[in-house]
Amino acid sequence: MKLGPDIAAVITGGASGLGEATARALAEQGVKVAIFDMNEEKGEAVAKAIGGVFCKVNVTSDADVDAGFAKARAAHGQERILVNCAGTGNAAKTASRDKQTGEPKHFPLDAFNLIIQINLVGTFRCIAKSAAGMLTLEPTEDGDRGAIVNTASVAAEDGQMGQAAYSASKGGVVGMTLPIARDLASEAIRVNTILPGLFNTPLMNGAPQQVKDALAASVPFPRRLGNPEEYANLALTMIQNSYFNGEDVRLDGAIRMAPR
Repeated sequence: MKLGPDIAAVITGGASGLGEATARALAEQGVKVAIFDMNEEKGEAVAKAIGGVFCKVNVTSDADVDAGFAKARAAHGQERILVNCAGTGNAAKTASRDKQTGEPKHFPLDAFNLIIQINLVGTFRCIAKSAAGMLTLEPTEDGDRGAIVNTASVAAEDGQMGQAAYSASKGGVVGMTLPIARDLASEAIRVNTILPGLFNTPLMNGAPQQVKDALAASVPFPRRLGNPEEYANLALTMIQNSYFNGEDVRLDGAIRMAPR
């Protein structure tokens, strides 16, 4: 797909980190960008900086997502690009002993379900609603009607201790990529997924420097954390290369996560 001012995009989680980098990269190519995010202050600031539009959206809410797409399309027209970066994580062992009392306890099921609802169901919700809108468009001159990029994680394949919910949610994103690509193939809508490794995002920035240094040293090559711009570069490749479809691609410096 050729990028330019006649193309509109929606980026979920676009107020920071991987989503912000992708929003800025698309805007630099002239694309009209709408940002879906819960953080109104950051989202408005990024949208203003790139000449885009901000939509306050919780991806677990049908009403929020519908309103977000309505606002984005009113401003820019029907999007041909969707990049799903909205997501979060938590950590708890499936079952363990309380450190104080020694009593057995288990992963809170409401906490498990929340991660599934945000990372997996939220991603599918945005895909389904965006793809339905893309069906109203004619294909571009290179044959694309639309392009969707999802964000999973290396935890989808080698999740660590305590990551049962997170790994399940991201594994679900990987698992649904090919079926969705097949569902939408006859409509010229492509679907791909990126599995980032250890990236220098706002969440990572909250860790102590010695922790970040140790994580960076665990990456085979290059021995550093990934930069959000490197994620954005791959997302743009997936969008622009019309033969890129149905793929799940690790972007991780060859790391394979240890059990803990």
